Amino acid sequence: MVTIDLSNIHREGSLISLIRFTILIALSSLYLTGCSLTPSFLESSDPEPIDNHSTSSIETTEKKPLNLNSRISVSAVGDVLIHERIYQKARTSDGYNFMPMLEETKPTLESSTISIANQETMIGGKELGLSGYPTFNSPKSIGDNLKSLGIDVVTLANNHTLDKGITGIERALDHWNKIDMKHTGAYTDKKQSEEILVYETKENMDVAVLSYTYGTNGIPSPEGKEYVVNRINYEKMAKDISEAKKLADAVIVSLHFGNEYQLYPSPYQKDVVQFAADHEVDAVLGHHPHVLQPIKYVEGKNGNRMLTIYSLGNFFSGQLGEHKRIGGIFTFDFVKKADSRDVVQAVDPRFQITYVTSDYQVVPMSDIPVLSEEYKAKKEHMSQWLPELTFIE
Repeated sequence: MVTIDLSNIHREGSLISLIRFTILIALSSLYLTGCSLTPSFLESSDPEPIDNHSTSSIETTEKKPLNLNSRISVSAVGDVLIHERIYQKARTSDGYNFMPMLEETKPTLESSTISIANQETMIGGKELGLSGYPTFNSPKSIGDNLKSLGIDVVTLANNHTLDKGITGIERALDHWNKIDMKHTGAYTDKKQSEEILVYETKENMDVAVLSYTYGTNGIPSPEGKEYVVNRINYEKMAKDISEAKKLADAVIVSLHFGNEYQLYPSPYQKDVVQFAADHEVDAVLGHHPHVLQPIKYVEGKNGNRMLTIYSLGNFFSGQLGEHKRIGGIFTFDFVKKADSRDVVQAVDPRFQITYVTSDYQVVPMSDIPVLSEEYKAKKEHMSQWLPELTFIE
């Protein structure tokens, strides 16, 4: 019990004494009723975070893991088909230089994380004898120029892979390896043919690229060496895709198929594409028709959506005719959740339409005013199954 000395009030006889008396009464009352002088927020069994305005604040809540997405961009171009009139145009005093014909496409290609080209002609070099249609053999320098352009991967399975036999493949692969260009679809030994090309990125998203062709213009693979070129074979494709999905976050399949000069995919193309979608491939890059065919998402049997361009058309060739001069750069993004290796989506599809001029310059078609109507029609053609497709202009 607290004892209060009332005599203090009489001795002081002042206002100050009265104030002290009042305070003592209040303190006594708090003590007797069991109230604490300690502020309740300091004794709480479940304290609130300290005021962030305090100069000595301490974060007491547990940080939640960030759920960021990894994103990379992929660009792809169609047939690089080096006719004789093209390599003659590229001739220099000491070789061949195609770069002046291609340099206007460099900004788009080199800005992507991965850029892929279908190198339709083998680069066996002049030692093997340069040639154009119908059995092609191209200068090795086109490989160097594609590298300088920003191309990271070349696909080699197409109907001209065996134009110069095994020797053509060997010489081509030697040069691709020499310049450190990733390649897939043609091989010199069986072990190599069983390896999956996986392109690793600094964004921690690895991409497998597979390449197949409908055939090789009636030229058979050498007996016992069927592995030299990948053909569209469902059993092999299923095996390769399954292995690729174990090794990479995303899988791209390059398909050389379809009917030449047709603006829409054939039933065969649709069947092969559906097979790829049902095996949960992430994107298909088609070529061989030498003209552009539309882009769309194809749904697989498990509900997945696979981004598909049925034909990229000619990127760089000597073929004549309006549709055959028109190609493009197909670009999209792969997005992956940071906490998942299995969920990858191909998103944000965009397209830059290109045109091969009479001087074999590959330029953005949007930069040619006299072709404005044709350009508008081609945009409508490419986006008719994919209204959200945007165009790089």
